[in-house]
Amino acid sequence: MSNSQLPDPERQLFIGGEWVEPDGGHYPVLDPATEGVVGLAPEASRDQVYRAAAAAREAFASWSRTRPEERAAILDRAADLMQRDFAPNTELARAETGATTATARGMQVAVGVSRFRRYAKGALEPVEEALVPQINEAGPMGRAGVFGALAVRQPVGVVTCITSYNNPWANPAGKVAPALAMGNTVVVKPAPQDPLSVFKMAEALEEAGVPRGVVNVVTGSAPAVGEAAVDSPDVDMVSFTGSTAVGQRIAEVCGRDMKRQLMELGGKGAALVFDDADLDSAVQGIGTTFAFYSGQICTAPTRVLVQRGVHDQLIERLKGYAGFLKVGDPTARDTVVGPVISAAHRDRVESYVELGRKEGATVVAGGERPSPDRGFYVAPTLLADCTNDMRVAREEIFGPVVVVIPFDDEEEGIALANDSEYGLLDYVWSGDVARAFRVARQLRAGGVGVNTIGRNMEAPFGGFKKSGVGRDVGSYALHAYSELQSIVWPG
Repeated sequence: MSNSQLPDPERQLFIGGEWVEPDGGHYPVLDPATEGVVGLAPEASRDQVYRAAAAAREAFASWSRTRPEERAAILDRAADLMQRDFAPNTELARAETGATTATARGMQVAVGVSRFRRYAKGALEPVEEALVPQINEAGPMGRAGVFGALAVRQPVGVVTCITSYNNPWANPAGKVAPALAMGNTVVVKPAPQDPLSVFKMAEALEEAGVPRGVVNVVTGSAPAVGEAAVDSPDVDMVSFTGSTAVGQRIAEVCGRDMKRQLMELGGKGAALVFDDADLDSAVQGIGTTFAFYSGQICTAPTRVLVQRGVHDQLIERLKGYAGFLKVGDPTARDTVVGPVISAAHRDRVESYVELGRKEGATVVAGGERPSPDRGFYVAPTLLADCTNDMRVAREEIFGPVVVVIPFDDEEEGIALANDSEYGLLDYVWSGDVARAFRVARQLRAGGVGVNTIGRNMEAPFGGFKKSGVGRDVGSYALHAYSELQSIVWPG
């Protein structure tokens, strides 16, 4: 995107229903493919973040009492407006993330729109559940009687939504839409690398009629902006998607004031491939680590555990698959692998590949920087001869790098899969479906794909261990942004 096509040369913060000049000026948002400037994002001060949280606090009383039908209508209208501007929204997402046009269109903007539509319906889901009456004998607590009870889901309050850079539409939508549907108000703090799309989401919500202060957007490249969005006394809950290290620091701050948390953190997805597996299916699934957004996705099957009987065959197929993928300009129709988000992240991914070499891994494919002179490109890389104690097998690389580790039998495969600090999504490929499900139930992961990388978008999503706290997606997201209240009465 050239400077003459900038969608918003200088964005403003959105606080209390007003577009506000940032105290800290602006910083450039770069196109990872061209290294050109896409737009200028505002640098908020701590005071402005606190004012955004205070505006959300003030708006909460009235918004939480609105009729569910009213909240649903606003979310539906916002989805309509995002869809109306689908083409420019796609171009902006592509430019600030480096995603291919197909990914920006189908997996970013389209998923963002669909999540607003899903939670427009979600606003109408029942929030009350009648419990079976209980017969109590007379005693210290009072006279004998039959006691009815109602479990009611209430909004938490002010929710800070801190979103990841890998999907500036789907990820914020998956937080903002269910939080609003439940009657919460929000402060959105997007990732500093690609915040411009979130302002488009805020514009759609404003045009859709969301009341002042219900949605607030603050941005900044400095850590102080995110810290203020977490430690503000007006914030009741923090929903965060990002690295485990940052999530741990946020959790420490939340713990001091008992703020609620929803944490979707890192992953090192194990893909167990048994010797009776459909290898074409396994290669297609594992290959998404190379092909989908350059491996910058926490659910990627990056740690391949393969039974020795098909070990060499799988490596050869993965090598062929990686070599077939075109790396380059994400606007070109035949490009599969675009750039990673930044020069710093490219250097980090490359340093892991070099570390793998030093640890004894064999670079079977990739390992060298692709040819484009500009842009933050990393070649799809396959590391063989790995062991589960190598850092490349234990740490989240968050790039198009797959490590392969052999195993002998089912018991060893399960043990290797579970020998990880992470537990977000694992995968099992086997022709014996009964075995695949038996293995899946022994994996310490929040989700398991059996012969697929596909997901059911009503199924709960979240991680075991250091991959997170809590669950969202589908109705589970509505539960995540609510508190349970019990109401009891004598019959």
